[in-house]
Amino acid sequence: MDFRHFFDSKKISFIAIFAVLMTFSVTQAADIDAVNPVAEGGHGAHAEEEFEPTGVIMEHISDAHDWHLWGHTSIPLPVILYTDKGLEFFLSSVFHHGEHDHQGKYYTYRLVDKKKIMAVNALGEVDEEASKRVWDFSITKNVASMFLSVIILLLIFTSVARAYKKREGKAPKGLQSLLEPIILFVRDDIARPNIGHKYARFMPLLLTIFFFIWINNLMGLVPFFPGAANVTGNIAVTFVLALIVLLVVNFSGNKYYWKHILAPNVPWWLYPIMIPVELIGVISRPFALMVRLFANITAGHIIILSLISLIFVFKSLAVAPISLVFVLFMNILELLVAALQAFIFTLLTALFIGMAVEEHH
Repeated sequence: MDFRHFFDSKKISFIAIFAVLMTFSVTQAADIDAVNPVAEGGHGAHAEEEFEPTGVIMEHISDAHDWHLWGHTSIPLPVILYTDKGLEFFLSSVFHHGEHDHQGKYYTYRLVDKKKIMAVNALGEVDEEASKRVWDFSITKNVASMFLSVIILLLIFTSVARAYKKREGKAPKGLQSLLEPIILFVRDDIARPNIGHKYARFMPLLLTIFFFIWINNLMGLVPFFPGAANVTGNIAVTFVLALIVLLVVNFSGNKYYWKHILAPNVPWWLYPIMIPVELIGVISRPFALMVRLFANITAGHIIILSLISLIFVFKSLAVAPISLVFVLFMNILELLVAALQAFIFTLLTALFIGMAVEEHH
């Protein structure tokens, strides 16, 4: 196999620019040159802040109520709160990055740790009891990024569908020719071998899962707006994907599938052991999907940001070239992981569906 196309100078340059932009975004978030006044002996001395890589990394991989651009500049996102007294709507900019409380119609609200909205009492303290009556349905960064990825998917596949109608019987062209091999790969190498002759009814689900995960993985590697959201590294997102797989698999299961679970082919006195084991297996399979995707994507983000943080931890430009080389390598590796995790999730989903719809021999 000729691997020269993997090392094309344009591709390497593009990924190198990504690595530099990633470094720049971390530099902006870190605020390395920030200084704080120190009142000592009546003189306004300045001391350099100690860089905390943990805070910067956690800020990048966690969800937020605004979309960070650079420095202290960010795009405010809608805050939607359902309380026991009614609905509240406002923009997250009212919190001024968590520095100020907001007096709403029903409660006074505070943005705690830049991600959780809590109710505040008259003394300016967080009211735990009132906060339990406030349900947060806000459009956070991860939600906004998901909406954006869905719009991208709709634009891509509606244009491809139109191309197939216009060019019926002709060779694929443009975006159509780019996506057709991937769609055929999902059909011929994932769906058919694992599901069998009933694969067609599950193709829309498998294609949606594959492209949704892949697009969000790629967007998460973009270090500037509208990327950098850790969607597939959010346990809530992977939980919903796993829950969908759980429901589809079990509602599609035939009588042989349920017989294997509820009446396994073992002596009857083993049923009290085997039936709970089989039921645990039903839940543990999608649970493994959830944890695998969440852990791999989050770990990739943490490694890249940790390598960049070495520059600021050692406070030496001599470390910068070494750090950037490692970041460049990790970005190339994460491009592979982005597609690989989408493939593995889709493959295991097809495998679980195939086990549920398999005919008795």
